[in-house]
Amino acid sequence: MAKTAPRGRSLPAHVDVLIVGAGLSGLGVASHLTTKQPGRTFAIVDGRDAIGGTWDLFRYPGLRSDSDMHTFGYAFKPWRNKNAIADGHEILAYLHETIEEYRLASKIHLGHKVTAAAFSTATGLWSVTMERVADRASVEITCNWLFSAAGYYDYSGGHTPELPGRGEFTGEIVHPQSWPEDLDYTDKKVVVIGSGATAVTLIPAMARQAGHITMLQRSPTYVIAVPKQDPIANALSRLLPARTAYRATRAFNINRVRAIYGASQRYPNAVRRLIRSANRRALPDGFDVDTHFNPTYNPWDQRMCTVPDGDLFASLSSGKASIVTDEIVRLTPNGIRLASGDELAADIIVTATGLRMLPYGGIELSVDDVPVDLHNSLAYKAMMVSGVPNFAFALGYTNSSWTLKVDLVAEHLCRLLAHMDRLGQAVAVPVADDDPSKERRPLFDMKAGYLQRSSHLFPQQGSDGPWTMPQVYAVDRDRLRDGPVEDPALRLSTPTAAPVRTEAVPV
Repeated sequence: MAKTAPRGRSLPAHVDVLIVGAGLSGLGVASHLTTKQPGRTFAIVDGRDAIGGTWDLFRYPGLRSDSDMHTFGYAFKPWRNKNAIADGHEILAYLHETIEEYRLASKIHLGHKVTAAAFSTATGLWSVTMERVADRASVEITCNWLFSAAGYYDYSGGHTPELPGRGEFTGEIVHPQSWPEDLDYTDKKVVVIGSGATAVTLIPAMARQAGHITMLQRSPTYVIAVPKQDPIANALSRLLPARTAYRATRAFNINRVRAIYGASQRYPNAVRRLIRSANRRALPDGFDVDTHFNPTYNPWDQRMCTVPDGDLFASLSSGKASIVTDEIVRLTPNGIRLASGDELAADIIVTATGLRMLPYGGIELSVDDVPVDLHNSLAYKAMMVSGVPNFAFALGYTNSSWTLKVDLVAEHLCRLLAHMDRLGQAVAVPVADDDPSKERRPLFDMKAGYLQRSSHLFPQQGSDGPWTMPQVYAVDRDRLRDGPVEDPALRLSTPTAAPVRTEAVPV
């Protein structure tokens, strides 16, 4: 069980920046504000009773990062652990260190779920409504800027497809997002439905205790082995000062991942052959690689799965785990009947079938009493929404480490706030060109099912200028870190300021 962060004192009635979400993104943005905008007030609120977001919510066996921590960690805080692919508890420890080092504990207010936020152009303020989870009381505060660090999925539950015969199955069905603490799978027959990052994490972790575990996939995913400990990073850490070694490793890994992604886009057949060859070497002779590890799509059309030290392949090789590529017909009292006619026996079924997407934590946004139509809006510089003043968000990369984008967005926000201060402006709103000939595209360009199912809930991206949502760190770095803050599409103004409450809200 993760330790909870100390609760903040009393929730302020007003802050300059309200950050929604006390996970990796929210704590990162708060740290940037602390160092780059030291005179600005902010608070972090979260509906849960513990910090960490994803890394506290998920409790399934083997929980770990699927990116190296030298790029998944913050730019400003070196990752000092020897494990480059980190377990969930190691990531939580890193976040608690961040809270302590940047003195964020008093800024964190847990158990406050934001339900609605209304912006007034007359006052230049957001009125934010929260539910205090402990007693269901409604609490309202104001802020100049609202920042969504809530990620992009629904914390209330994951996605589980229709499973005919579900009521007939006599065993237990669990989703990784709602993992029971008392689930005993010792010597049990377990079937994990799915082939994504969660499934390839669960299989080797559960295989140690389960009688047998089977990964049941409808279609294969690209899976590549990576070292749990990065030999280059650990060598540099012995030779160089910690921050220098971290920066060097981070730069090297950013470029390495980008090179792999670029090669996958330009030479998909060659990359496919390389991955297939590596899979063959990692698995026993005669293993049917072409059935179980040969996706129909090209490399990086969907996110690749990484397995530290090849642990998934080791589990398959040992016989403790197996993989079946087939389609489900229905559940039976004792397992799963497949399209091939076979039946998989199961005591426990784990539905590692993906996430439910939810933009900005499900906050109901409005501007001057008009609800924001997110899907008809455009993302501006991959961090703001057209027509919505003083609102920013962080959504990480789909083809690289999430936190790379968080750092860039936080840096750009701090630069924008400083720029507005210099000009004496208080409101910033992106204004999109209404030219009907301009192309619009889904915000996420990856073909993963969970993204495709929910693209209608999110803003869209345009075809050029600040309205694109590039999944390219170098492009975002040039635009957000090094590029100008001023932009013709970003309108700055100064409203007639209204009095701001200064008394604290009881907690």
